[in-house]
Amino acid sequence: MDLKQSIRCVSLISLVSLAMVGCAQQDRVVEMATPMAQSQMAGSAASKVLLRGAANDVKIVDVRAQKRSGMLTVQTEVINEAGRNRTVYWRYRWLDDAGMQIGDDEPWKPQQLLGHQSIMLRGSAMKTTAADFRLEMNVEP
Repeated sequence: MDLKQSIRCVSLISLVSLAMVGCAQQDRVVEMATPMAQSQMAGSAASKVLLRGAANDVKIVDVRAQKRSGMLTVQTEVINEAGRNRTVYWRYRWLDDAGMQIGDDEPWKPQQLLGHQSIMLRGSAMKTTAADFRLEMNVEP
């Protein structure tokens, strides 16, 4: 093996190592986007929710999505099954038909959830190119 081949080999190993370190540091809630037909969106609630941390007795009851005037609109029913109050921080992430994120992240919205209370989280995409979504949630203990 000559010097050029050795340098290429070391460079390749370095790149692979960096990529592995980057992957190891990814947030555990990252998942590949899988665009779905509108009729399938409401039927797969688990694949639409990215939970950051423990659920702390907060559960997704139902997820519904439809296009209104060309804009994707989502409604998610959430219930606090515990007797104590929880604060839920949530936002929708909008995706195009290729699974790529559209626009910047929405800001996190705080929502007080009383013990045994059920609420609706509603959102609408700002662009007509939105074909799919993810609900990101963080539940305070």
